[in-house]
Amino acid sequence: MLRYDPIERLLCSNHEAVRFFTKRDLLSKKSASSSLWELKEPQSIIRKQLRDGSWKYPGRYPEKYPDVNYSLIETFKRLQVLVHKYGFNKSHPVIRDGCEYMISCQTPEGDIRGVYASQYHPHYQGIFTELLVEAGYGDDSRVHKGIKWILSVRVSDGGWASPMLDEGISWEEQGDLSSKHGPVIPFNPSMHWCNMATGMSLRALACHPEYRYGDGARRAGELLSSRFFKPNIYNTYKAADNWVRFQYPFWWNNLLMALDSLSLIGFELDHPRVDEAVRWFIDHQREDGLWNDNYKRNAKNVDTKRGIESREWVTIAFCRLLKRFS
Repeated sequence: MLRYDPIERLLCSNHEAVRFFTKRDLLSKKSASSSLWELKEPQSIIRKQLRDGSWKYPGRYPEKYPDVNYSLIETFKRLQVLVHKYGFNKSHPVIRDGCEYMISCQTPEGDIRGVYASQYHPHYQGIFTELLVEAGYGDDSRVHKGIKWILSVRVSDGGWASPMLDEGISWEEQGDLSSKHGPVIPFNPSMHWCNMATGMSLRALACHPEYRYGDGARRAGELLSSRFFKPNIYNTYKAADNWVRFQYPFWWNNLLMALDSLSLIGFELDHPRVDEAVRWFIDHQREDGLWNDNYKRNAKNVDTKRGIESREWVTIAFCRLLKRFS
């Protein structure tokens, strides 16, 4: 289906982890990811873990906004790299300690909270849950509780939205609500779902084998695909070209992450919007077989070590989902 074969280029990568996952996931060569655990980058991350399982957020934001749990954000970022790029799982004590720290931030309602001080954030709950499932916590009762919470806070059309985006809440008020402890804005089921919140929340269902084929996942997938290449309904993350700004491990909603979710839920290539999205990738493949990580207007895709590695991970992510579809 592709114009250029990316495999040879990926196998020539300077990054051992890229070569490993190319062989394992794209060429189906069995190998244990624990061989990556002793590499320089993961060992550097491991050395900085604190005794409570968290990592310290750099900079002065924690001092400026003490009600925001910046340790939760930093721990999530570090665990993402270890789990998604180096194949770590809960058999390693660093992952167990880090995941237990994240779960310690779970409220009695079921959501892991703190990124926006006291306020709900179902989109972060989605990607937090994805990480925990990939780390080996899919059968944990606390993770199931979190997924049921996500399902319980859908808006009436089946997608997700952030309560802080509700009508009548200004940017200034949103800033205060997301950075200071205070009364929690309740969910309003009559709100319109939005691209960002739905794409990120859906990760929790798509990555869990028990929930990915449920009606809730399928309905949300149909909604999300209906917004491909269109602006977000709310002002947050609004521009339409955010669909073509990629990163790996996944974080903010984009076309690559959304397609990955749909491939896991059971969508097929003959779905018209899946076909449109896959063809976009085919049309935008580079001659070296890779994809850029940013196709936004005036984006600069530089050939630095980090820039090249980012393109390689985006390419692996797309090839994985294309293999599922095929």
